[in-house]
Amino acid sequence: MFMRPSACLLTLVAALPFHALAADQVIRIGSVSPLSGQSAHQGKDTENGARMAVADLNARGFTINGKKVRFELLAEDDAADPKQGTMAAQKLIDAKVAGVVGHLNSGTTVPASKLYHSAGIAQISPAATTPYYTRQGFNTAFRVVANDSKVGATLGSYAVRRLKARRIAVIDDRTAFGQGLADEFVKSVRRIGGAAIVSRQFTHDKATDFNAILTQVKSKQPDLIFYGGMDAVAGPMLKQMQALAIRVPFVSGDGVCSEKLPQLAAEGLGENRVTCAVAGGVTGPQEKGMADFTERYRKTYQLELQTYAPYAYDAVMVLATAMQNAKSADPARYLPALAKIRYQGVTGNIAFDARGDLRNAAMTLYTYRGGKKTKLEVLR
Repeated sequence: MFMRPSACLLTLVAALPFHALAADQVIRIGSVSPLSGQSAHQGKDTENGARMAVADLNARGFTINGKKVRFELLAEDDAADPKQGTMAAQKLIDAKVAGVVGHLNSGTTVPASKLYHSAGIAQISPAATTPYYTRQGFNTAFRVVANDSKVGATLGSYAVRRLKARRIAVIDDRTAFGQGLADEFVKSVRRIGGAAIVSRQFTHDKATDFNAILTQVKSKQPDLIFYGGMDAVAGPMLKQMQALAIRVPFVSGDGVCSEKLPQLAAEGLGENRVTCAVAGGVTGPQEKGMADFTERYRKTYQLELQTYAPYAYDAVMVLATAMQNAKSADPARYLPALAKIRYQGVTGNIAFDARGDLRNAAMTLYTYRGGKKTKLEVLR
């Protein structure tokens, strides 16, 4: 005779963590990025990269400890806001995700990391570069991009030694990412010597009017401007630089290095005026893999890849590989395997140091020519 399960039994099953379900195991991966606001195009790019990885894992019939599993992506919007970021993190923790790919902005990544650590859940950021993120002593915090110390040092050296800048103006948006990157750039310039920081100005990440700042900067006669922040602010700033006849090189980090910058900057983009660095890079045979991924992304989403999709893709793949190596999707069991991972991804070879930072991280420099992002070189 058919027996209806008791309410207590149903409640018990629903409460079981993902790794306790033996049949047709579903592993939930969280993705958090700004899906609304000025950086929504970057956030959606990140989510799309993670979704591609989940689809690929499911298509290949991925197994853990000899059993086929199915991955499910839970995407949350943090709107690049720290408070909303912690709310999104708690929501994923409550959903018992096995790991998290995110966040995108340093300002949301750091506060959320405290929650993930308390819950014992692995977090891999595909974009956050503040050194503080991996200096908190959390064994759950990892990233697949270089940190600001490396990015700032590389850009400082490039500005002074390659672009021959001698009078440099620095502007940042006062976010954890923007200010942190600008601080590291200034340290690098001062360490190298031969150039002066003639102006240090501040804006905010939702600003649209920079005339007062740029007028002050112009009075100092810089031969290069460095900006710490995202493309949503850099684009209008470049437009206003053009209107004020400030036609000097503009250098920035990966937050600016998007396919949308030409649209945001319009005539302010210029030819070879902008130099930006993405915290990663491939050379030789690995370039084909990145080109293939970019084309597949375009066909899948009918969109141009912005910046972070391949890093989010690799972050999901690294999580899955660590689970496979540990024969478990339980973070307590696979975290040691994640710390020791050796993985060749779309973005290059991935291995972490004791803090969770990427070992031997590469940097790719880009400029814009004919309205298109153009690769210059890969540096290590």
